[in-house]
Amino acid sequence: MKLIRFGESGKEKIGVQIDGVNYDTSALGGDYNESFFAEDGLARLEEFVKANEGKLLEIPADSRLGAPFARPSKIVCIGLNYKDHAEETGAAIPKEPIIFMKSTTALVGPYDQVVIPKNSVKTDWEVEFGIVIGKEASYVEEAEALDYVAGYVLHNDVSEREFQIERGGTWDKGKGCDTFAPMGPYLTTADEIADINNVRLWLKVNGKTYQDGNTKNLIFSVPYIVSYVSQFMTLLPGDVISTGTPAGVGLGFNPPIYLKAGDVIELGADGLGESRQEVIAYPGK
Repeated sequence: MKLIRFGESGKEKIGVQIDGVNYDTSALGGDYNESFFAEDGLARLEEFVKANEGKLLEIPADSRLGAPFARPSKIVCIGLNYKDHAEETGAAIPKEPIIFMKSTTALVGPYDQVVIPKNSVKTDWEVEFGIVIGKEASYVEEAEALDYVAGYVLHNDVSEREFQIERGGTWDKGKGCDTFAPMGPYLTTADEIADINNVRLWLKVNGKTYQDGNTKNLIFSVPYIVSYVSQFMTLLPGDVISTGTPAGVGLGFNPPIYLKAGDVIELGADGLGESRQEVIAYPGK
């Protein structure tokens, strides 16, 4: 299944996409949140969709899509997880996954605007393959890790490089700004991704392709990442782990290329759909 949420920001209703058409499933009740995933919500949703086949209401075409799940307890990110990206930034290949956190207040919908933060001069893009956790995971073995995954999501890990690298040594400051985590258009359930080790992902800015990678080139695989992160923190249903970005970020060019107001970012991944964000300046800047 492909899960969507639609409507005004903060007031989203739940839905599904079937054969490219978005349908309202809000009669099921609730939201796509921690309790939904923890309480076998995916199975209940599947039964609801089957029981209402041919009767689901189509969502108006101009409806805003929000992130395909409610705000999670945490967004965990893996840094430098593609060899070519580590090389372009001049970083050493990690011996263990690099973990940083992205503020959950950065979460926005797939077509919402990206706001360049106040005092920013180095806002950058990063297309990523995101993992959505389906049940509580703590000290999970790698061989069992995929049993804890509800599905996958397209993520633009927007980053402010000065805040991240030059302002005190912690990446989180450059990763958690408002609007810096566009996700969606939908959550694709795990059963719909044929091979998580062969997913192409790409990103364009103003129509020019900058990133074109594949999860087969991940340094640390999806199962390894889920297992690894669970050794250090309990993952709750609905949590997101973003697996890193391939080469082609603005920081990697000489001279670097950074986002400016008016730019348009387009990105996509096999099985996860496509998203688009217009970049705007911080209000009053």
